[in-house]
Amino acid sequence: MKRSDTFWDSVADKYARKRIGNEAAYAQTLNRTRAYLSTDQKVLEIGCGTGTTALKLAPNVAQLTGTDISGRMIEIARDKVRDEAITNVSFAKQTIEDIAATADRYDVVLGFNILHLLDEPEDAIATLHSIIQPGGMLISKTPCLGQKLGYLKPLIWVLQKLGKAPRVHFLNYDRLENMIRAAGFEILETGEYPASTGSRFIVAKRV
Repeated sequence: MKRSDTFWDSVADKYARKRIGNEAAYAQTLNRTRAYLSTDQKVLEIGCGTGTTALKLAPNVAQLTGTDISGRMIEIARDKVRDEAITNVSFAKQTIEDIAATADRYDVVLGFNILHLLDEPEDAIATLHSIIQPGGMLISKTPCLGQKLGYLKPLIWVLQKLGKAPRVHFLNYDRLENMIRAAGFEILETGEYPASTGSRFIVAKRV
């Protein structure tokens, strides 16, 4: 998972204080995700940030590991899991490549608001395929900025030059879904939560 850990470390504390922008869309994402989870599953979340989503989904799985490239994000997430005394969730500073180098394999991999931030999303999705058990699932939600918000590209370019924004891919639905299928997944469900910004929710099964 190639992202700038320096950038994300710098914004981690502010990110932790930030309120969820669209509570209804977030709740819908969680509800649809829970429909595919069960208490016998070993689950991985990539790009877990400060751990909020992992902790909300913890009651629905056997074990959940949250990973992020930002050490500061992981510190905050570990504080949360300790404060809430949740025993089936752990957090680690790892890239996708780090995870793939281990023998760990997962029933479900979660990736929310992360695929568009990776340097090579096609390669990352293929690597995720390799760490998911046969018949397991990749559940993701990705802002597809190229679908409805392409006009933001010049603004984001300026913010990137000022160090105020990370690198981002302007994906659209077709490109994202084609990447997932090409990596060896069958798409089971899609949705837009929220539809206004083109955030594409996808459930895909490893075949």
